Amino acid sequence: MTQKRIGRRPIAEMNVVPYIDVMLVLLVIFMITAPLLTQGVKVELPKVAAEPIQNSNKDPLVISVDRAGELFLAVGDEPDKPIPAELLVEKVATILRRQPGVPVLLRGDKGVEYGAVVRAMALLQQAGAPSIGMVTETPRSESSR
Repeated sequence: MTQKRIGRRPIAEMNVVPYIDVMLVLLVIFMITAPLLTQGVKVELPKVAAEPIQNSNKDPLVISVDRAGELFLAVGDEPDKPIPAELLVEKVATILRRQPGVPVLLRGDKGVEYGAVVRAMALLQQAGAPSIGMVTETPRSESSR
């Protein structure tokens, strides 16, 4: 009896199982981290030279934060009087419901603590502001001083 020897041929197929494992691990990582990325205050940081906001037909809603961290709303009879946070949220929400699409601008004193500005931004988001513009002054050149 002669035994016939059957030779094994090399398999020229690509093994994709390790790639599937890596993709599943990445999927789990992104599923866990995605909800964590949505928390916080949304801020678009300005570039070196800020450009002016496009003009709209509606007058902007301007909220100011002074050096002491007091909030001011430039609407109503007393725009120079500080407004409590709860009342600010209530008034801004009412204005945004009556006039959807009105630009919301935040003015912060350069000496105010960063936390006070972030708190004001969070209050405006709580009131329903879809986006918040930051009011700044154009820096003066050294020759004009």
